[in-house]
Amino acid sequence: MAEVAEGHTLSSGMEADGSPPELPSPPSPPSPLPSPAAPEPRASPEPEQPSEAHARQLLLEEWGPRGGSLQLPTGLSWRLIFLHRPLYRNLLRSPNPEGINIYEPAPSTGPTQQPLESLGNFSGWVIRTEKLQQHHSWTVKQQCVDLLAEGLWEELLDNKQPDITVMDWYEDSHLDSCVYELHVWLLAADRRTVIAQHHMAPRTSGRGPPGRWVQVSHVFRQYGPGVRFVHFMHKTKNRLEAGGLRRTRVTDSSVSVQLRE
Repeated sequence: MAEVAEGHTLSSGMEADGSPPELPSPPSPPSPLPSPAAPEPRASPEPEQPSEAHARQLLLEEWGPRGGSLQLPTGLSWRLIFLHRPLYRNLLRSPNPEGINIYEPAPSTGPTQQPLESLGNFSGWVIRTEKLQQHHSWTVKQQCVDLLAEGLWEELLDNKQPDITVMDWYEDSHLDSCVYELHVWLLAADRRTVIAQHHMAPRTSGRGPPGRWVQVSHVFRQYGPGVRFVHFMHKTKNRLEAGGLRRTRVTDSSVSVQLRE
């Protein structure tokens, strides 16, 4: 079904497996995106909310022993945390815009002249095109996650520094030697100061038919205090052909936060 990418990785302020090969300096963080929209409200009618004690019990059952030592700051309730469920869920909006199933080969599609936005639900993503030489281009999609707005709190982020996991799946399209890049920045409250970052430009083997899904992931650990935003950006390679643009697809993107072991 899929293979783990053997990637060129360049990272700072975090752990990474193995020694990264030499690469150019990582890109500077992009200009701040518009403020992330507030999380969409849950569909109504909502179930009856538990009491404060019951909400704490339910969350600790979900989180396991690692959550037993958590203390909430004044003004924050277990009922509110229960409503937001900020841990162990995907914080990205529209993580699978085209509704593609990674358990099947990427559906075969030819060149198209349709704009990407017409091919699915891309709400939450800021999209642009970066032109390259020899009929190639990048489709660049990014969004910025406001961790506090998603229900996390400053004391947890600064003192406990829970793991922040990013994951993505891209199509081994064979359009070029490198058809995908991942760039992630952990940002301070000003959305400009970089506290940690990770950059990946994997190369696949090129063997086998196109359409296999390749997984990439990274876990930020012990990144230091002050993280308030996660800026997630991935780039997928396109090739201009006679009938239009042949694209590399990407799906099931995720940013999630987990309590440390």
